[in-house]
Amino acid sequence: MRGVSVVGIGCTPFGKHNGIGIIELAVQACREALNDAGVPNERVKAFYLGNFVSEALVHQGSLAPMVAYRLGLREIPCTKVEGACASSGIAFRHGILMIASGICDVVLTAGAEKMTSSETTTVTEALASAGDAESEMRLGLTFPGTFGIIMRRHMYQYGTTREQVAMVSVKNRRNGSANPKAHFQKAVTLDEVLESRLICDPLRLYDCPPISDGASAAVLCATEIAGEFTDRPIDVIGSGHAMGPGTLFEMTDLTTFEATVIAAREAYRGAGVSPSDIDVAEVHDCFSIAEIAATEDLGFVEKGKGGPAVEQGLTALDGSIPINPSGGLLAKGHPVGATGLAQIYEIVRQLRGEAMNQVRDAQIGLAQNLGGTGAVSTVHILKRR
Repeated sequence: MRGVSVVGIGCTPFGKHNGIGIIELAVQACREALNDAGVPNERVKAFYLGNFVSEALVHQGSLAPMVAYRLGLREIPCTKVEGACASSGIAFRHGILMIASGICDVVLTAGAEKMTSSETTTVTEALASAGDAESEMRLGLTFPGTFGIIMRRHMYQYGTTREQVAMVSVKNRRNGSANPKAHFQKAVTLDEVLESRLICDPLRLYDCPPISDGASAAVLCATEIAGEFTDRPIDVIGSGHAMGPGTLFEMTDLTTFEATVIAAREAYRGAGVSPSDIDVAEVHDCFSIAEIAATEDLGFVEKGKGGPAVEQGLTALDGSIPINPSGGLLAKGHPVGATGLAQIYEIVRQLRGEAMNQVRDAQIGLAQNLGGTGAVSTVHILKRR
């Protein structure tokens, strides 16, 4: 298998993009990535686009070929990838596999979502399709409800406090306040989180990410030719993609996402590293409790210690394992189809040494992207040379 490197990245600001459609958002991110890489169109031999709910929210299908054509790409396979909120993490994975297997030398990957033009109830219904419609969601369960249950179980099982969970939002909103591409660029206090509007007990408004529009992209190539395009390639040294139970009632442990555990194991094994080797991580904080679960599932802390880790500052910018220096989904926003590659965008910037909240001497970074009720997860490990 050949080595794979990231040679270009692009990302639109996340937030409300009135008057800009999903195709144009994707085109903007892809053009930025292609320009960043210095890769001419004729060198791109495949395109993967992650998207989850464009048909439901903006009545647009066939996204991948439409975006590719607008970019001026011709005569290449174009594939839309759907894996709930992990859609573009999977798109990135497919790009890796195409290059590692020798089928292509250069692949463009992207993710996009347009959400703010729809009513909140419509968005909630569309997102609920990532759960099991017949056995859970038809009974009225939503994802805030799902993660409210997970949060309550974590508090009961491990003694995690309400304040510790709220500290995730405080940390990420503080990080996001320095990120010009974040939807929310304002810090919040612990009291503001704890006193924000109740969404689904015990989750409150500031435990949840905003509904956002946005797109992200990355250009991948075989490591052996990366020098043709850039003098600062970032190597993909580990990649994991796994499935897990897609319903609460099928989960063995409500506080653990098996898909993340398995995908992380695959990524660590492929990279030849352990959790202690990771210098910075972007994890899927679709709700504040999800970050705590992710830090445990990825092996950064022992099971049940995710809450104390936040309280002790271990996941802060100057902590032993900085988590979500971009602000994460809670601050940056969660245009679901774009999130996975937005994480890659942030990790590449960290490893290049050009991030807004730069982690000192970051050498190895990790991105974890979760879909549905833990039905799918991707974990990617990147390293600077």
